Amino acid sequence: MKFCSTCGAQLEDNAQFCPQCGTNFAPAAPAVVVDPADHTAEFDPQDISENKVVAMLPYLLGVIGVIIAAILAADSPYARFHVKTALKFTVCSVICCIAFIIPFLGWIAGGIALAIIFVLEIIAFFQVCGGKAKDPAIIKGLGFLK
Repeated sequence: MKFCSTCGAQLEDNAQFCPQCGTNFAPAAPAVVVDPADHTAEFDPQDISENKVVAMLPYLLGVIGVIIAAILAADSPYARFHVKTALKFTVCSVICCIAFIIPFLGWIAGGIALAIIFVLEIIAFFQVCGGKAKDPAIIKGLGFLK
């Protein structure tokens, strides 16, 4: 026999509810965790498999890869997602290069920022290899190119 933790009533071992106070003893359903930065489920799996290589081009070739991917897969939402992400990386890189105008401190800050962007581009490239569509860590908060 077990006892209700709320009112102290005696219960059967397999009771799911207390007959006196109505306390629920059923195990809670596990919470579903959804990553708001992961957009993979929004795309058709066939689109992902057909345009995975094209989606890699913007990360490998920079601006030229963006242009090629935009031309080759203009009708692919998956490729367009990665073209937009690569364009955000490009804009951030240009902004970081402006920091190089400032001697010493700008050189250090700009170099560190460009290294971080480079690492994020590598991560995004490997996510494309895995068929994922996730917003990269730092640039996901940038509102342009939605």
